Amino acid sequence: MAFAAGILALQLGAALPSSTEMTAVVGVGAAVGALAWAASLRRGLPGGAAMLLSGLALAFVAAAAGWSYAAWRAELRLADALPGEWEGRDVSVTGVVTSLPQDFERGLRFVFEVEESAAPLPRSISLAWYKGFRDDEWHSLPEIHAGERWRLTVRLKRPHGNVNPHGFDYEGWLLEQGLRATGYVRPADDNVRLDAFVPGVMNTVERLREGVRARFRRALPDGPYAGVLVALAVGDQRAIGPELWRVFARTGISHLVAISGLHVTMIAALFAGAVSWIWRRSPFLALRWPARQAGVVAGFGAAFFYCLLAGWGVPAQRTLYMLGCVALALVLRREIAPSRLLALALGVVLVCDPWAVLAAGFWLSFGAVALLFFVGNGRLARDGRMREALRTQWAITLGLIPALLVLFQQFSLVSPLANAIAIPLVSFIVTPLAIGYAILPLQMLADLAHAAFSLTMLPVRWLSELPWAYWQQAAPPPALAVLATLGCLWALMPRGTPARWLGLTLLVPLVSWAPPRPAPGEAKVTVLDVGQGLAVHVQTAGRDLIYDTGPAFSADANSGERILLPYLKAAGVRRLDTLLVTHQDNDHAGGAEAVLTGIPVAAVMSSLPENHPVRLIAGARHRSCVAGLKWEWDGVRFAVLHPLAAGEGAAPRKTNEVACVLRIEAAGRRLLLTSDIEAASETALLGRDASSLASDVLVVPHHGSRTSSTPAFIAATEPRWVIFPVGYRNRFRHPNPEVWARWSATGTAMARTDAGGAVIVHLGAGEPRLETARALAPRYWHGR
Repeated sequence: MAFAAGILALQLGAALPSSTEMTAVVGVGAAVGALAWAASLRRGLPGGAAMLLSGLALAFVAAAAGWSYAAWRAELRLADALPGEWEGRDVSVTGVVTSLPQDFERGLRFVFEVEESAAPLPRSISLAWYKGFRDDEWHSLPEIHAGERWRLTVRLKRPHGNVNPHGFDYEGWLLEQGLRATGYVRPADDNVRLDAFVPGVMNTVERLREGVRARFRRALPDGPYAGVLVALAVGDQRAIGPELWRVFARTGISHLVAISGLHVTMIAALFAGAVSWIWRRSPFLALRWPARQAGVVAGFGAAFFYCLLAGWGVPAQRTLYMLGCVALALVLRREIAPSRLLALALGVVLVCDPWAVLAAGFWLSFGAVALLFFVGNGRLARDGRMREALRTQWAITLGLIPALLVLFQQFSLVSPLANAIAIPLVSFIVTPLAIGYAILPLQMLADLAHAAFSLTMLPVRWLSELPWAYWQQAAPPPALAVLATLGCLWALMPRGTPARWLGLTLLVPLVSWAPPRPAPGEAKVTVLDVGQGLAVHVQTAGRDLIYDTGPAFSADANSGERILLPYLKAAGVRRLDTLLVTHQDNDHAGGAEAVLTGIPVAAVMSSLPENHPVRLIAGARHRSCVAGLKWEWDGVRFAVLHPLAAGEGAAPRKTNEVACVLRIEAAGRRLLLTSDIEAASETALLGRDASSLASDVLVVPHHGSRTSSTPAFIAATEPRWVIFPVGYRNRFRHPNPEVWARWSATGTAMARTDAGGAVIVHLGAGEPRLETARALAPRYWHGR
């Protein structure tokens, strides 16, 4: 536990230690370890004191060892980097496809292991091969399979992801996966396949996984749950749609469609039982090795193969290592306490992957097994099977509430019932049939597996549609989660423990916590990091507004679903008072439909055309965004400055000319949101009322394009801060160098989302205060 705590401390750090700091920690750890050993040998100390000192010293040494080990591994991984001068340049590389190629709307994605290149590249890179960047230029792609060797021309960039409060840390995920550069394949004549298959253990495994996935797709081309069967068989969850994941989350059965410890244990038990049964019936075998030992070794081998086939996730690793310890104990005829088995698995996982502590699955996996051990040990008498099953389900449901609220800001209230239905069906019918089809390709097995899961989903979907199916709230502080966890453990103590119900009271501060909101007359404005696009959250004492919704990345992925809705949920926003979509460009309106369908919205304001899907969904809630609209929320004043109503000015030639400009004023401080207006619109604004543009904070027009931010507009606005919402190394090369220099020459302080992540502005009495998401939660792997 101390070793794990040391690793966690390093992974939460803002910077890696220097060599001097590393040497000091190792030296102090060695000295403390020597003192602990000496204290344990001294006879003058009381036994309890010697044991306490030795234990504390050992814990310190283990924590120092974990911290130092994680720092050493991080240094090695960060050293495998793409030099900055090679970003955005075409490079010829030769290497091997080492992962399952993943289809998406515009092409394929895969992991590529570099063997030779014309530049110093990292060993493993993530590549996309696009069919084209516009609908009118799409072309077919060659077939790509795991284990193939290719020569490709690629263009790369260093790891970079969107950084928002409580958002997914893509850069941290890339670091854990060992992917130290991302990029795409450039059209070139020398993009050729060199070898159809490169021999190797993992290449063979990946090719086998790909074959199983293709087999399921052929067998169930129109099956709505074919992706679930693929996930159960080979661990590839990307074919499961967002709607299904929402159902799983609302009912608390997401763990069943991943390769969980339950599935690995079941496969191991089936193989162990079968081998033991055969072994006992052969005198030749039984006289040479006990059937029980032969069975557990066979079960471990089956579990190992299944974990490889399933993608080697943390839950599968944890279960495999525990099964390995059990098998080794039985072979050596040793008895090991369950808590030590879990501790050994924890140690092995972290030695192999010190970044595992960054994954939600790590905490849920080890937490669930620890809870099972906690409620299953130390009891004087065994209850009936039904009572034990109910107690186990209650323990996991209650004990994981704090972790689920911290990680996902919700937990399922119908989880016990949904799991009681789904666990037997998925674990003992669907999964064996899916694995059976992966081994023996009989159409009947695939059809039966799909039918069984369809049957499972009938009551599960009904439960998910209940209005009280799940509890949702803002992301709570970790301290409240720790306090609530202690309370849950006390409530789960055996009968006879005094005042067990008091433990439940420690949950009250956790589930009733709400983040602070601005005081009346003040506003908090968050310019989210959505890449090359714009999305802004404006919050007053009691109201919430979203100004634009960022881009749509593909037909089934957009910033509304991936960024805005998770952010709003973590911020404790359960409804929007207004959704303002400035114009129809994809990088501003791409996530609007997801926001409208994902959270209650009282009113919609836009300059979208009448037939736009957002206006059709909004219906009577829609209001046109035109200059002159004004309203006040909680002492904060809002005013629309652009565009003019239809017929009041010249007909717009571009969609950018009708983009809505919104001014926010709190305690005499102004913030101006300018969307994508260009020079013509800036001139029109100056001509109507130049004084209305004066601002303390300004989100620059059109991401800093060369067609905007005219000298006259800059002089009229005179902001203290300007914010550039831009994507890292975007293909438009925003912000334009001349525009950046023009703003810089005024002495205005400048922030940009690709460098600092989300920019948070506090408007109120006194000077505006700006913070960036990267500065609020720095990590050593974040690029600067």
